Amino acid sequence: MIEKIQKMLAEVADLHAQTAEEAEALRIKYLSKKGEITALMADFRNVPAELKKEVGMRINELKNAAQEKINALKEAAAVQKAADTAEDLTRTPYPIQLGTRHPLTIVKNEIVDIFSRLGFTLAEGPEVEDDWHVYSSMNFADDHPARDMQDTFFVEAHPDIILRSHTSSVQARVMEKTQPPIRVICPGRVYRNEAVSARAHCFFHQVEGLYVDKNVSFTDLKQVLLLFAQEMFGPDTKIRLRPSYFPFTEPSAEMDVSCTLCGGKGCSLCKGAGWLEILGCGMVDPAVLEANGIDSSVYTGYAFGMGIERITNLKYQVKDLRMFSENDTRFLDEFVSAN
Repeated sequence: MIEKIQKMLAEVADLHAQTAEEAEALRIKYLSKKGEITALMADFRNVPAELKKEVGMRINELKNAAQEKINALKEAAAVQKAADTAEDLTRTPYPIQLGTRHPLTIVKNEIVDIFSRLGFTLAEGPEVEDDWHVYSSMNFADDHPARDMQDTFFVEAHPDIILRSHTSSVQARVMEKTQPPIRVICPGRVYRNEAVSARAHCFFHQVEGLYVDKNVSFTDLKQVLLLFAQEMFGPDTKIRLRPSYFPFTEPSAEMDVSCTLCGGKGCSLCKGAGWLEILGCGMVDPAVLEANGIDSSVYTGYAFGMGIERITNLKYQVKDLRMFSENDTRFLDEFVSAN
């Protein structure tokens, strides 16, 4: 009987099961009321008295080994089943929809592409900036009232560190490291402390351009902006420039384009005026050139800046600025064909 127990011990050690059902079948085979180990225990009464102690110990060893092995097989099968059927509850449900570019990205890329074909290169800079690059280098004096034009987010522990309120800071960084000729386009996110509404947000996106070289004139600026407007809104687009004021340009102007909806005849979009304002521009103030290490007696330049949300609104008739940052897939799906 001892040989039979040893043979069954080796058999139990070599048991395998892929599923919980197979493990349960093994339990029935060896440990149920009609199982093989139970049958051995029933034969125990026929064992000679002098062998009962040893045989009893061997039967208990076999029973414990079988229970441990079958329990281990059941646990392994349960773990494998959980792994095979596990679901990621954060996963997008089937069918998985393909994404699309954000409308602001679409328009930004189009703007950058137009100006790159006009000879401008891409320049980028940090969103967390210092006062010098955002204001002082752009001809904003410490007590200049023009600072009130842009409500700034300051870092409380470091009042000299701010979230940039315009991408002119990128122009400053380019000028202080590069001598003319300079021709760059600077897209990026900017921040202003404004109440969020359908027409304003505490963050938005700008594209600014800068050209500095010898003998740069306002005529050069006007021609570049006309070409941009006709590329962006159509070949029949007209522009007009109105005198304005910016601390970093002199003279300065606001640029309007003929209404993209009515072609200048007057409609609800342009409020009957026939014109839509899209950007500010002007000749770079000599003080800005000098502050950034460029000789204003040798070089002149122009600069311009526009809001990407503004251009997107005009191009796609988006009424509410908040829709750009709400990640509503129904809204984003409308721009699939624009990619």
